[in-house]
Amino acid sequence: MAADTDDWRTPAEADDYRTTPDYAATLAYLERLVAAAPDRLRLEEFGASGEGRPLKVVIASQDGTFDPKEVRASGRAILLVQNAIHAGEMDGKDASLALLRDLVREPETARLLDRVVLLIVPVYNVDGHERRSAYNRINQNGPAEMGWRANGTNLNLNRDYLKAEAPETRAFLRLFHRWLPDFFVDNHVTDGADFQYDVTFVLDDSPDVAPATAAWARERVTPALVRDVDAAGHLAFPQAIFLKDDTDPAQGLAYNENPPRFSTGQMILENRPGLLVEIHMLKDYRTRVTATHAVLRAVLRVLHEDADRLRALNQEADAGAVALGRAEARTRPFPLAITSSGATVPTRFRGRRFTRTRSEVSGAVRVEYSDAPWDTEIPVPSGDRVAAAVTPPAGYIVPPQWDAVIEVLRRHDVAVRRTTAAWTGMVERYRIAGLEWSARPFEGRHPILRGGTVDSEVGRLGTVARSLEPLTFPKGSAVVPLDQRLSKVALHWLEPEAPDSAVRWGFFDPVFEQKERGEAYVVERLAADELAGDPALRAEFEARLRSDPGFAASPEARLAFFYDRSPWGRANRVGEYPVGRLLSLDGLPLAP
Repeated sequence: MAADTDDWRTPAEADDYRTTPDYAATLAYLERLVAAAPDRLRLEEFGASGEGRPLKVVIASQDGTFDPKEVRASGRAILLVQNAIHAGEMDGKDASLALLRDLVREPETARLLDRVVLLIVPVYNVDGHERRSAYNRINQNGPAEMGWRANGTNLNLNRDYLKAEAPETRAFLRLFHRWLPDFFVDNHVTDGADFQYDVTFVLDDSPDVAPATAAWARERVTPALVRDVDAAGHLAFPQAIFLKDDTDPAQGLAYNENPPRFSTGQMILENRPGLLVEIHMLKDYRTRVTATHAVLRAVLRVLHEDADRLRALNQEADAGAVALGRAEARTRPFPLAITSSGATVPTRFRGRRFTRTRSEVSGAVRVEYSDAPWDTEIPVPSGDRVAAAVTPPAGYIVPPQWDAVIEVLRRHDVAVRRTTAAWTGMVERYRIAGLEWSARPFEGRHPILRGGTVDSEVGRLGTVARSLEPLTFPKGSAVVPLDQRLSKVALHWLEPEAPDSAVRWGFFDPVFEQKERGEAYVVERLAADELAGDPALRAEFEARLRSDPGFAASPEARLAFFYDRSPWGRANRVGEYPVGRLLSLDGLPLAP
């Protein structure tokens, strides 16, 4: 390494945390570090952004082993840290630069790499990072300029993990599956309330996490992080702080759902612990960067001490995912959506004193925070419940024309086989009705939802009915067995009621479009004949007229009542989900 008299301050440190470096300056500092310690650091490209910028990852390996297979064979744990997915929240980037510097220059810090290999993505959303402005985040206290929340096509990358439409997401998945990290950290900066904590974080231990991993997260990692971060001078709170009522902190915290559109929700499908770090937006930039640095050191310390245990937990979780494809798993429900149990527990909270007044501007209640501490107890959600579940099949079969759906599975490295001939067999299939689509775009789509907003509510997917029936699938259909490590990805993508399923994101929208209709004068004759010949149908129709004023007032709806129940209406097959749930893979004509 260069002489100790050289200046190894990071760009943010050198400017007294007034600014954060652009991407070129960030890479220049990293290249300088790598040139000074090529036996311990390597900078690699793992993809490109939508605008063509290189995506980089730094690998820190104490013994100079930079091959993933060799690292895994060595018994060391692999830690992946991701920064600036929301590129206005760049604290993790500057903290990571300082941490890498310390790992090279400080022997005490370097020892944390004895049992851990560290991967750092300094800037994930590089296109958003380069859209720099002083006006990108009104809620945030510095630095002078910061990046933009979304990527080059204005997609929020932290809503894209399961559907994997952005080039950055696809590159991330390739990187992740090449290295298969044992632990993942995603660094963010909060929005929302004011409070005394510098650091809030979430390490999911809900019912869809492997039980032993959840226990380790709850009993070992979370207490260790709070202890070490507090000891470093940064007050930590082991839960994301989203208020139940933004104008009244006394009402307590809201439940934080974690579906696989989010990075840490995706980690659940990968059978790996995923830590969400949220640094408090209103703290000054120096405090925020050094707080993130303290979190990363604390994570490294836990993994250094628990490397063997963590690797064993991950192997156990992978085995549990493979077992979902076995016959015994088809008697147990698999959780698709987790929400609050409704229970709360009084929890000590170190907030800021506030006042509530009626706003002359908005007409709503206005909350104003002071600098005075508010040490109190507030209700905090204390339990989970499974909001949607399904018994896993042996696998799925997807007709080949639904190539966009199949391609998402490929991007996730899910094992997919193809049929070598047309196949007819008994499968379970869904029929879906009563859907509601988002009127406004969300992440470039108009997702299916059931009331509320798709970003915060799981809801039920209209009416979903499952039946067992013989179906024929063309040659080249995709068969997705569930006896594989990534079985949970397949379940969440192909089960319609999963919160981020292909159905919900609109990949199957054509299934819900009616392509043939009857002219009114034709259907009028059909309806008259059916009313005359079917007393039960007449009774159902008249009951609907009495109970549903909207139906009674709509000539189109009244005629559709008869058309939909006729052989012509049934031939439309509206709402017939084309994916089959396989009870067995035996007898399928599969390519080797």
